[in-house]
Amino acid sequence: MAKYIIKRILYILLVFLILSLLLFLIYNMIPRDQAYAATSTELKNLPSSQRATFDWGDRYYYWQCYYGENGSIFERYLRWIGLYPYTYYDGSVAFNGMLEGNFGKSIVYNKPVVEVISAPMGNTIFINVFATIIGLGITIPLGIFCAVKKGTRRDIGVQVFTIIGYSLPVFIIGIVFMFLFSVVLGWFPVSGSHSTFGYDEMNAWQQFWDRMYYMALPLIVMTFCSLGGMTRYVRAAMIDALSLDCIKTARAKGLKERTVIYSHAFRNALIPIITLVIGWFLGVFSGSMMIENIFSLNGIGLFYYNALNSNDNEVVLALQMFYIFISLAGNLIIDIAYGFIDPRIRVNK
Repeated sequence: MAKYIIKRILYILLVFLILSLLLFLIYNMIPRDQAYAATSTELKNLPSSQRATFDWGDRYYYWQCYYGENGSIFERYLRWIGLYPYTYYDGSVAFNGMLEGNFGKSIVYNKPVVEVISAPMGNTIFINVFATIIGLGITIPLGIFCAVKKGTRRDIGVQVFTIIGYSLPVFIIGIVFMFLFSVVLGWFPVSGSHSTFGYDEMNAWQQFWDRMYYMALPLIVMTFCSLGGMTRYVRAAMIDALSLDCIKTARAKGLKERTVIYSHAFRNALIPIITLVIGWFLGVFSGSMMIENIFSLNGIGLFYYNALNSNDNEVVLALQMFYIFISLAGNLIIDIAYGFIDPRIRVNK
């Protein structure tokens, strides 16, 4: 197992470097010169009496060193990764790339990328972790129930309900729920992630419940939208597992039906389910642009979309690399989980 994990980590690093190079080359094809823009801004802000003595070439070189735009494209890539040192204007040399925790600076917010994305990432994780836990807590038991009661009225009723949730677009469900729970019943606020006034004066516990109150309606919408697909997937996996010969043998031995379903059938059904569950959980970090837009939530999905529109490439690249790493790590977690769920699967082969 340890040997397999080491091999997979080396494979992840190789794929990560290849994809990072491709993304860096693609985004650097976009015509953009931060050094030129900074030099122009500096000249424009100078008094008219000092503009005649302004050394454009010297200042342009200064900003090139500052943004790491000097050198060839591959030197800039290695510098961005953290495998090649920055050579600054004063002659000093230092490694200050991604491996050192520096993902660049946002040109829109004029702040480090890590500082810029921390707030929307926190909001996205906050709402999606709760939605994932609630969704799995409902869909897995509901899928097992439908598989056991296959063909009954209750199974058909649940299937009709889940098909409606699966078929309707997210924004339609969001608008309907907003009208019902916020406008008609007045139970939840229409938008926002926390109270506008008095939030900073609250203690940590009060802030948590205040955020949960504002996040309740988006959580309901996200959970409702996820019920359809996941429930049907669990149901299909359980139906296949219940038809296995080993399940028939377990029943013939006189085992309790509860033991047959949860100890034998569900464990066999976990192999296809675990892939979807872990992939769903990893989707926590990607955010939901539609939900965030409808309820005016400062989440990573909407933030990523705005960064693309504003050509904030440092932010976009950082988020892209984060998503790549999460995807590669998720595949490793899935393979290792297979070995724990089913001893017949040998992940080291």
